[in-house]
Amino acid sequence: MGRIIAFANQKGGVGKTTTCVNMSSFMALMGKKVLMIDLDPQGNATSNLGFTKDKNLNSIYQVMSGQKTIDEAIYKTKVENMSIVPANIDLSGVEVELVYMQQREFVIKKMLDKIKDSYDFITFDCPPSLSLITINAFAAADAVVIPIQCEFFALEGLSQLMNTIRLVKKKLNPEIAIDGVVLTMRDSRSNLGKQVATEIENFFKTSVFQTTIPRNVRLAEAPSYGEPIYLYDKTCVGSKAYQFLTEEYFDRKRFKFIVW
Repeated sequence: MGRIIAFANQKGGVGKTTTCVNMSSFMALMGKKVLMIDLDPQGNATSNLGFTKDKNLNSIYQVMSGQKTIDEAIYKTKVENMSIVPANIDLSGVEVELVYMQQREFVIKKMLDKIKDSYDFITFDCPPSLSLITINAFAAADAVVIPIQCEFFALEGLSQLMNTIRLVKKKLNPEIAIDGVVLTMRDSRSNLGKQVATEIENFFKTSVFQTTIPRNVRLAEAPSYGEPIYLYDKTCVGSKAYQFLTEEYFDRKRFKFIVW
């Protein structure tokens, strides 16, 4: 059975999509079969993998609204072993439709029941909000990975996120866990960055990954070329950081991976 991971933080601009896309791609490069599902109406993960956010592709909105099956919305990416279910702005309207559905919190979980055994990992790029879409992702997920930017307001709103995860665990999905916290956009020369990292480590204890993601121009450029960082520039420090992060994740969870 595949492991389902939600990448989530309701604060925008923390490197959530970058972390989801690049960890997913490195998982695939290390020999795992991966399906990434873009759950953000902005569709940034979709464009980061070279797909246009127009309506020519079947999207996650059409699957959640019952117009298409999940199989009809899965597309292979440039990365071997990795596929995507894309998103576009239509997804912003699904919240209204979900309100009137029975068991509305379990729409994504039910949609994955038929395919989850076909993948080693299914990853969600959640929207930057604690919306009904995010609740759906948490109800379906085995675990959450939380990217946090090394900036002054990093911990702002995290108590709300943690409370939401606790409520989901209590009422909807008793199996959900936090697989780890990723420190992103870290500037090793900045005293502020070091202070924020210390605060986050004190808050989350051993859940924080030792590997941190530095500020890196190549990481920032890659999405505009529609490629994960490994394909855009596999030798840059950002690419190496996501490789090491994925290896650390596999080591923590005792997953075997291919050394490439």
